[in-house]
Amino acid sequence: MEDWKKVAVLIDADNTQSSKIGDALQEISTRGRIAVKRAYGNWRKEYLKGWEPEIKRFAIKAAQQFDCAVGKNATDMALTIDAMDLLHSHEYHAFAIVASDSDYTPLAIRLREAGVKVIGVGSRQATESFRNACDEFLFLDDLPQKPSGALSDPPVEDLFSPFEMEDPFSDLEIDLQMDSPTPQTDDLTEEDDVPEKVHDLLREASVTWQDSDGFVNLAAAGNHLHKQLPLFDCRAHGYAKLLQLLEAFPYLYEIKRYLGKNGVTIASYRCLT
Repeated sequence: MEDWKKVAVLIDADNTQSSKIGDALQEISTRGRIAVKRAYGNWRKEYLKGWEPEIKRFAIKAAQQFDCAVGKNATDMALTIDAMDLLHSHEYHAFAIVASDSDYTPLAIRLREAGVKVIGVGSRQATESFRNACDEFLFLDDLPQKPSGALSDPPVEDLFSPFEMEDPFSDLEIDLQMDSPTPQTDDLTEEDDVPEKVHDLLREASVTWQDSDGFVNLAAAGNHLHKQLPLFDCRAHGYAKLLQLLEAFPYLYEIKRYLGKNGVTIASYRCLT
């Protein structure tokens, strides 16, 4: 469908926990419509037996890759070849590489050079080079657990706009619905501050894109923040959304909401310091 961003999810089953794949797919689905789901491995291996129920449950295509030599893993090569084939089809707006192997660093770099968004999903053992080669990296252990059932695919204008935009004032829309209760802020003090680097980038975005009243579109700021800090995740600081984080510090940020296209609420902020 033209109204949805298409995401290709490529999973290296050899170094990914099968029990985490449902949470990973749910999180990836908030970035766009998952059009391709493929898992790669030598399914004859005993330690991959746990993948069978998850592959069936989430309708993942299992790509068989035999080991070409003892001690050599051919899975990463098969995944990389398929990624390049999909890239040259020009049908996909984003690629999610579910793996923790540094061997995928050149692939992530190549995909980004082609202009598509790259989402890495893996363990904390993933190398820094691979994590930083992605536009965004999601740690499996930090993903919120979702109820079982079909994965939902939200509209692109709500979910991709913080990452793909040409004009920061083009009515970019963000989802203001909270996935979890807003953290209590009654006893916040100025000592309980946002990370200094995050605040510096939010202030930098404000200086760059602020309107005549000093406000900047939160989607534009989110885009800037994720480009500079691909590992930043609001959830690591106790907030489900960037908007929640800013609202928790009223002495640092003033929030303004207004209606955009189709009655969707848009948020902007102004730095107070």
